[in-house]
Amino acid sequence: MKFDFLFLGNAILFGIGLAMDAFSVSLANGLSEPKIKNSKINQIAATFGLFQSLMPLIGWLCIHTIVTVFIGFQKFIPWIALILLLYIGGKMILECFSSREECLVEELSLAVLLLQGIATSIDALSVGFTISDYSFRFAFYEAAIIGMVTYLLSYSGVKIGQKFGTRLSNKASLTGGIILISIGLRIWITGVFI
Repeated sequence: MKFDFLFLGNAILFGIGLAMDAFSVSLANGLSEPKIKNSKINQIAATFGLFQSLMPLIGWLCIHTIVTVFIGFQKFIPWIALILLLYIGGKMILECFSSREECLVEELSLAVLLLQGIATSIDALSVGFTISDYSFRFAFYEAAIIGMVTYLLSYSGVKIGQKFGTRLSNKASLTGGIILISIGLRIWITGVFI
């Protein structure tokens, strides 16, 4: 295997496909917090990029070490993503309706951001299966490219959400919560029924 245009193109396409959930959650974060600072946007994008990089490597490592345990765990991945995103999205919606003021949530906490990172990237564990024939070096390159693509798309998602969040500020939390729950349901339906 060599690092060529085909390898790079494949890794970028993998990154785009895997980053769609992170992009959508980033969009929801931007909607929920339209006055978010650039440092926080970088933190969000870096968190999603890091998790999207780590999960394929963890999957690759599991294939090369404890494959039987990982195969048994794989059936729980859609359920874990569903539960995490239902919790986060439901909390946003409940806060929206319990508040008498405009429907905005408090600042995105680190704990919630980490939960979002796990929930949106847990399905990337299965990428470890598709790259299991790669050497560790090429698996690392693939994961790094996936992480960079995810960072860029997540950053863009927050910026786009921020722009629309300013216009929809009175319903931003509700919209963000619905988006998160929808992503969780899509991951669950895809993982369980397809």
